[in-house]
Amino acid sequence: MIAYPATLDVSPDLVRQVSTLLRNERAQRGTPKASRALTCWRQAIFTLAWFRSRPSITLHGSAFGISAATAYRYLHEAIDVLAEQAPDLR
Repeated sequence: MIAYPATLDVSPDLVRQVSTLLRNERAQRGTPKASRALTCWRQAIFTLAWFRSRPSITLHGSAFGISAATAYRYLHEAIDVLAEQAPDLR
């Protein structure tokens, strides 16, 4: 398998904002530090990259070193956190 870098065309401020929302969600749930496969920052990048190109979630998860099940869970967790910011979108 060959890994390759990619560029995500979103601002660092957007990644920071999504990362903060995820960190707050983890704190509210009482998730222990270092217990997740991705940090909040990496989960934010994972989610925003998925929104930009909508790749196969299995391949996208693999690129981030996580299983398909974890990829789906992390994606939907981030979507829920973002949706809470705009309740009328639910």
